[in-house]
Amino acid sequence: MRDEVPEVAATAERTLAADVARAAGRRVALAGWVHRVRSLGNVTFVLLRDRSGLVQCVFEPGRPARGLTAESVVRLEGLAVEEPRASGGVEVRADRLEVLAAAPPDLPFPVNYKNLEAGLDVLLDERALSLRHVRNQAIFRVQAVLGRGFGQALTKRGFLEVHTPKLVAAGTEGGAELFPVRYFGRQAFLAQSPQFYKQMLVVAGFERVYEVGPVFRAESHNTSRHANEFTSLDYELAFIDSDEDVMDLHETVIAEMLEKVATECGRELDLLGAQVPGLSRPIPRLAVPEACRLLEARYGWESAGGDINPEGERLLGDWARSEYSSEFLFLTQFPAAKRPAYTKRRPENPTLTRSFDLLFRGLEITTGGQRIEDQAELVESFRRRGLDPADFTGYVGAFRFGAHPYGGSATGLERLTGRLLGLENIREACLFPRDCDRLTP
Repeated sequence: MRDEVPEVAATAERTLAADVARAAGRRVALAGWVHRVRSLGNVTFVLLRDRSGLVQCVFEPGRPARGLTAESVVRLEGLAVEEPRASGGVEVRADRLEVLAAAPPDLPFPVNYKNLEAGLDVLLDERALSLRHVRNQAIFRVQAVLGRGFGQALTKRGFLEVHTPKLVAAGTEGGAELFPVRYFGRQAFLAQSPQFYKQMLVVAGFERVYEVGPVFRAESHNTSRHANEFTSLDYELAFIDSDEDVMDLHETVIAEMLEKVATECGRELDLLGAQVPGLSRPIPRLAVPEACRLLEARYGWESAGGDINPEGERLLGDWARSEYSSEFLFLTQFPAAKRPAYTKRRPENPTLTRSFDLLFRGLEITTGGQRIEDQAELVESFRRRGLDPADFTGYVGAFRFGAHPYGGSATGLERLTGRLLGLENIREACLFPRDCDRLTP
């Protein structure tokens, strides 16, 4: 096909589709994907798609446009002219075309429909193609803004961005849910969390640190809310009085993240039919023992050892929306048996902890709390769990020089994205998901 059309000479700087509306009367050069081709008599209309959006291009009789297929990659040139019927009021009268890569006429599924009409497994098998769809691209543009908003909210409050190891000698919560790897003849694991490292960094004197990075969980269950690799938004801060301080900060960070999405992602939100919820502060806070009693009394739900399962979370999300008009709810005071060994216990009731989860629309997206800062207390907590402190020497040893009260949290970026945008499965919010069955692409 390259031999059938003249190549585009480098006579004009590339213009993005979104900028064509401001280029009326000027010659422009475009590059992107053929979103749709439509012929009316001798005139061919090509809807071109690039990272910024769509633009209508018109090839009049005698102009090169024959044989184009949807999703082919092209470059073209032409004159931008006013046309009220075109999106943005401007179209490109194209006179030069180069097909950089011709797409086959039969695609696994159409990319130019409003919605992708294929099962999720097929869409994930052909991920490079399904990610061309404008709705899928919108998901990850929103996700990028959420991640950037997280970092910006913390940076302006004196937090330092850090990057911790992803190959570790032991898990943060013992041997469960770990992916083993061979490391120069020794056993190592993929990191479940940056938890130990961010704790050691605040103890080391950085006081406030955050990280946006991958974490790995060898969870064998395949559900719509779990992924075996996901992006965690972590932070840790020193000199707190209790987990209440962490929740206060978290409210502010979440609010600024959502505000950033509302400000910068209007087009994507419209495309996805999503709304950024209002965040009334303070977010309602409900202790787990009280939440269990409420669920049992109002919904007939039965507690399992003082923990709250996904169905309980969903019901509590409904309750928070009904009672407080809030899409968010903090669950606090989790039983010590349900929290990691490093979690600070409540002095008035040592069976409960200074910890919390944040529910968003009935789904847990954040876990956090106050940590144990005293080495002797930390060692005893590990032993109480049946864990040998000697297996965590690098971490526990950091506390022998003295530490301050501190705490932090971790938020799953994909869960937050999926809940915000109303996605049915967390895999839709993962660029290349990893689950029990999927290791490619």
